[in-house]
Amino acid sequence: MTAGLVTAGLLSGPAAGALPAPEPSLTTMSIKSPPGGANVRVLIFYGSAAAGDESPVVNAGIEAVERIGLTGPTDQRFKVEATNDAAVFTNETKLGRYNAIVFLTGGGDVLDPEQEAGLEAYMEAGGGFVGLHDAARAEPYSDWFTGLIGARPAPNSPTSVQRATVEVGDRGHPATKDLPVLWKRPDKWLNWVKNPSGEVHTVARVREASYQPGAGANGWDHPISWCRDYDGGRSFYTGMGGTVSSYDEADFRAHLRGALLWTTRLVQADCKATINGNYKAERLTKPNQPGQNDQIGEPHGLVTAPDGRVLYIGRGGADSSQPVITDWNNPDIGKGKGEIHVYDPKTKQVTLAGALTVFGNKGGGDELVKVEEGLLGIELDPRFEQNGWVYLHYTPHAGIDRDTHMAERRVSRFTLDLATNKLDLGSEKVLLKWPVQIHSCCHAGGGMAWDSKGNLYIATGDNNSSGFSGGYSGNNPQPNYKGVSFADARRTAGNTNNLNGKILRIHPEPDGTYTIPDGNLFTGKETAEGGGKTRGEIYVMGVRNPARIFVDRKTDVLYAGWVGPDASAPSTTWGPAKYDTFAAITRASNRGWPYCMGNKQPYRDRNLPDPSQPLGWYDCDHPKNESPNNDGLVNLPPVTGNNIWYSPQGGAPDFPRDANGVPSYKQDEAVYGLSWLKGGGQAAMNGPVYRSEDVSATSDVKWPAYWDGKWFVGDFYDADQPRNAVLMDPKTLGDGGLPVHAESLKKIVPIGNDGIKNLMDWKFGPDGALYVLDYGRGFFTSDAKSALWRVTYRGGDPTPAADRLARGAQR
Repeated sequence: MTAGLVTAGLLSGPAAGALPAPEPSLTTMSIKSPPGGANVRVLIFYGSAAAGDESPVVNAGIEAVERIGLTGPTDQRFKVEATNDAAVFTNETKLGRYNAIVFLTGGGDVLDPEQEAGLEAYMEAGGGFVGLHDAARAEPYSDWFTGLIGARPAPNSPTSVQRATVEVGDRGHPATKDLPVLWKRPDKWLNWVKNPSGEVHTVARVREASYQPGAGANGWDHPISWCRDYDGGRSFYTGMGGTVSSYDEADFRAHLRGALLWTTRLVQADCKATINGNYKAERLTKPNQPGQNDQIGEPHGLVTAPDGRVLYIGRGGADSSQPVITDWNNPDIGKGKGEIHVYDPKTKQVTLAGALTVFGNKGGGDELVKVEEGLLGIELDPRFEQNGWVYLHYTPHAGIDRDTHMAERRVSRFTLDLATNKLDLGSEKVLLKWPVQIHSCCHAGGGMAWDSKGNLYIATGDNNSSGFSGGYSGNNPQPNYKGVSFADARRTAGNTNNLNGKILRIHPEPDGTYTIPDGNLFTGKETAEGGGKTRGEIYVMGVRNPARIFVDRKTDVLYAGWVGPDASAPSTTWGPAKYDTFAAITRASNRGWPYCMGNKQPYRDRNLPDPSQPLGWYDCDHPKNESPNNDGLVNLPPVTGNNIWYSPQGGAPDFPRDANGVPSYKQDEAVYGLSWLKGGGQAAMNGPVYRSEDVSATSDVKWPAYWDGKWFVGDFYDADQPRNAVLMDPKTLGDGGLPVHAESLKKIVPIGNDGIKNLMDWKFGPDGALYVLDYGRGFFTSDAKSALWRVTYRGGDPTPAADRLARGAQR
């Protein structure tokens, strides 16, 4: 095979077709393909650029690799040879014997041009390469070697040994699958001139908050070990191994063993899953025809069917050319169409399945004008392929009372004709209904999801104005319209006898009724405080706007996100700033609103006769609802801390606390537990947990297993806000434990005006592709950017191919 010089352009994408034409080869070497064989050999090269400049880790590294080769399962053992003579790279017979080459060398020009060309020929033939720590300083003028390594150390990298925490995000690669998720160890931590994330597959990151990275810090995304399929072969690099003691660590040797197993072709591994160029985002729906919503309504939710069809809903905002009625004297006030569309991947066509007449079209304006009611949620029956049942969560226009400004929210079952994709509006079975005030906006919720036991979760919003509490706790009891408060969330989300501001859990029955499963927060038959003050449907209370929820049916963990209030900064008088929130919920619980937010950070109480005056701080462990608008229990369940919360200042803000556990709320005393996260304009959009086992094995667009078990969290906005896949610790998942690792998705689920700028919902389909709704660029309407998108993976299978494994398929 010929060896071409590969330019730095290879760093920008994995597709060979995108590379420039190779330079003329400097060697006529012909390396057998693939190098090595079943008698697996590893070559360690430790040559130095200057005589007598051998790295002190060389002996320790050679000894560690030799020990790895002699231990472990018999079919994973290998022989090791070591040399500092670079002439080996021009000896095609000898070079072709090695399954992998380890660079255990310091910086500088350790290879002459012909020797580097020999290494290129070796990789092009399908060879394996492992670089350790200072190997990233070798061949500093070679673009090809930069591509082989993946990144170059910054000249101002710290030189001292420091103990730091490594986040091991890849739980499937042989180099990381058996390591702790949070791996604490000492080493010399390199900074990078150019962050390689997205151009390599990162398997581990070092957490900069755990040590002193110096002036050349890379930030929250600081890769430390990665791999990629490169120039025909396989390359693995770790910035660790800069100390002699590293090679005595059992975990570091396990890390190195896994890297060697893959590069020697003893096992397969996926080193493509986080390379941005391996994903394709495509818009599936066309813009609507003028004056119509033939393709999409005002996007508000989607669900995927087992056969690949995607059903998505429009809340109720009309095309901008249509009239908007805001006068309560007009019988048509707020009348809109909640539309259900079906995208068929087989025909690539969209069908308008049906439209409900909803209360939800009042346009924009302040919170006493606009409205977020309408068609809010959609789910399919677990036996949808047999019965065509579709569940819709909506506010019918026919149910509004223009005198009292009250309406009825309901969850109903309809039947879809599976042949025509048309919804039978006359088939409605109303499962559940409850009253909501519609005098003021906002935060209607609407998400729905099933667990593995056939229970339906229904997310209902806390429909109250935040404009009467300064953007802090929505607990002002005073404003009301004809006796119904519209600014006191203690009447709704904080009330055990009210279905708003909750996540309900019911078990739908075939006849259109429902039963209440065991294990909800209340039975509805509690005798406390006189009885009759609870609703058995409540699974979770104390949520503000859970527009998107998801249940991982492998574990039945409920994942939810909700929008916070509007205060832009914390207040020493009233409490925390606006916190948008995500929670992994493993049991019935109180999530805090409007008493506490984040990790049980309390607000200040207020009440009549003067709500402008602060009272005591809420007790998150023993909250009380003492609002005059409360018709439920006074003594509430204790608050459970949430996993992710963020403000304009940063992710997971917290403060020093006094003897009673009350934070100082002084902004200059804040600490931030999640450095990858920040807010600003905020609207949390919870996403799915990926399970590749649920995906068709024959799909050629499915996301790889790397993402298994990762929770997708995002925001409507796309600047500093989250769009990440996070890894949770199962031991702390249900008790408010922070994520232990995060992976940015902003180049995979692309942001920007021509991308998916305003993320409204996202779910994986049965093909393993990610389906995403972009709301569009105008509020309370659909526009040319409102669209259904699909993000597919095109990186291919793990490598090496099964027929190129050194000893056949390994378990």
